[in-house]
Parts: sequence; C-alpha cells; structure tokens
Amino acid sequence: DAGWLDQITSQFDAFGMEYVIFSNLQSNPRDIDVMEGAERYAESDCDVIVALGGGSPIDCAKGIGIVSTNKKHILDFEGVDNVDVPGPPLICIPTTAGSAADVSQFAIINNSSEKVKMAIISKSMVPDVALIDPATTATMDSYLTICTGMDVLVHAIEAYVSLASSPLTDVHALKAIHLIKKYLPKVLSNLENLKNRERVMLASLQAGMAFSNASLGAVHALAHSLGGFYDYSHGECNGLLLEYVVAYNYEYSSERYDKIGSIFGVNNSKGSAKERKTNLINSIRSFREEIGLSGTLGDRGVCKKDIPKLAHKAILDPCMLTNPRRPELHEIEVLYEEAL
Repeated sequence: DAGWLDQITSQFDAFGMEYVIFSNLQSNPRDIDVMEGAERYAESDCDVIVALGGGSPIDCAKGIGIVSTNKKHILDFEGVDNVDVPGPPLICIPTTAGSAADVSQFAIINNSSEKVKMAIISKSMVPDVALIDPATTATMDSYLTICTGMDVLVHAIEAYVSLASSPLTDVHALKAIHLIKKYLPKVLSNLENLKNRERVMLASLQAGMAFSNASLGAVHALAHSLGGFYDYSHGECNGLLLEYVVAYNYEYSSERYDKIGSIFGVNNSKGSAKERKTNLINSIRSFREEIGLSGTLGDRGVCKKDIPKLAHKAILDPCMLTNPRRPELHEIEVLYEEAL
C-alpha cells in the first residue's frame, strides 16, 4: 500500500526478470504462513528471496528460505543452531526502523497451535544483502514508529546487559541507546524529517548488530509469549515490560544498568544503588510515556488468569538464557502481574 513494492517490481520488469509476489502473512507471521510461502516458492521454481517490509515479512522470508532448503517443517527449527542448510540468497529491504531482522540471525515465528512466538536462532539465517534507507520508513505512522522505536531500545539494552555481551557488541548497543533516546522523540514530532529518521534507522542497525551477536533477555522472552498468545505488537509488548525487567535484573548487572542510566540523564555519582535503580526505572517510564506509549498490559486486555500460561511459555524461550538473572517460574508470573 505504501508503494515500495511497485518500485521494486518495475525494476524486475525492466530487466525481464520473472518473479512471484507472496504477501499472505500476518503482522506476527505464523507457521502456516511460512509453510504456504515455502510451497509457493517450490511451485514457482524460485531461487532468490527479496523481503520487503518490517520484521514480520523478513522473518517470514527467513522461514520460507530454510524450509525450502532443508525440507522440514518450520517448527522443527525452534531454538539455537538447528538450521543445517542455509536458505537461498536473501535480500532484505526494511521499511521499519526497529526489528533489525535484516541484519540478525533471529527469526520469530508464531506457533499457531500453541499460540506462542518461537525463536529460531542461527548464523545461517543472516541475510546476504540488506538495503537500508531511511526513506522507506517515511510511510510509517506514529504508532508504528513508537512500537518499532521501543523495539530498538530494548534490543540495545538487553544486548548490553546480556551474559553474552562483549566489547564489540557494547559499542553498538550503547550507540543505539544514545541515538534512540535523542532522536526518536524528534522523529515523532516531525514524521517527515528524514535526517532524524536516518539516525533512528542507524540505531536499529546498531542494535541489531549488538543483539544478533550478544542475544537478548527476559524482556523479549516475556514479549514473545505475550505477543504470541494475544497477537499484540512486539515493540509495544517490549516497551510495556522493559521497566519491570530492569528492576528485576538491576542488582545482577548494576554497573551496566548505571551506564544506561547515565544516557537517560541519571546522576550516578550520587545516591545509593537503590536510588540509582529507582531513577533509571523512572527515566525509562518517563521516556516511553513521552513518546506516547502509556498505560499497562491490563489496559490492553491482558488477563491475570492467563499469566500462568504466559509464564510457562516465557521461561522456555531461548532469549532467557542470556538474561543477567535466571528467573524461576513464579518470578516471571510476578513480572507479568506487576506490568498489569
């Protein structure tokens, strides 16, 4: 609808290239979408995939690719390093500044029968080419800009405090936090300013480089369960869960969280650890409310009775493995309850 597809297909037509358009997928791509796409890919005798859009079509494209080369069901790839044969050449053209699926080794697919998002993590799924241009993000409305921007922030924060972080990923993660903190509000005040959108797009790229190598944490584990069960926006789930997970993790990575706090304007030279923690949490909450992400999970229809199911699925998410603190099941339930 935004017109980007026509620009691509017109170039294919000009060069006499044959192509098939597959667009039958949801905003949170499901296993059945991937399998249908893989069937179309095989029927049409395709040999390359071009993914256009946000994280959903790019993740779906990754899934179609690995199903096509490995001849397995998409659900068989869940977890870490379960992709034996890389997919066909994949060219990604992201039109949102958030998921960084265009540079990462992650694909998130909704298991439709279990109603949970599963993570597929493999270096063999890193796209071959990513054509990144802030101009393609100019068609996003405010809500999508907010949700994808919060996704960037959570990617960067979780990568920085991850148990698998390193000096190389830290550089990208911290820069992404700086950029998103400074420029996301500016983008939202003027959605047509491409210079500010370029900086948010750069933040998305750098956060993607960070989390693709350092992995993520409990915010994403909880968000995957929540988004899969309720079919909510991933970035919105992340944004509403972030402050509660930071509070839960703080003592286990206080120096790194204090570094993040300094980017948010927290004065870490004064006050106790408890005060620094409170100031960081308040700053994160103020930031998300400033950009227009207010309210709670309860406001969006999350029911307390569903929390045990959500927690059971979240604790099995591979993103939980690199969280600074290893939670018990009842602690995950408490985090969901606090976010209500």
